[in-house]
Amino acid sequence: MTLTIDLPDEQMAALAAKARAQGVSAEEYARQLLAHALEVAGPRRRHISEVIRDNMRKVPPEILAAMPNDGASEHDHYIYGLPKRNP
Repeated sequence: MTLTIDLPDEQMAALAAKARAQGVSAEEYARQLLAHALEVAGPRRRHISEVIRDNMRKVPPEILAAMPNDGASEHDHYIYGLPKRNP
């Protein structure tokens, strides 16, 4: 695949200078930068259950102990103050 990028003169000069310092062509230096950026920029997306599990590990034990056992089934009661469905 061929990719053409138009750069302003000052950016082209900076790219060429950095490439010379690395001992490679401007094209090769740009290719290396792009390869590195694609490796770094693409972290694996985590499933929401992994995010929740990681966040729950950070909750202190005393807070976990104080949480109600019926929090999922009675969330309207705990969030909005509605009467419990199964008192």
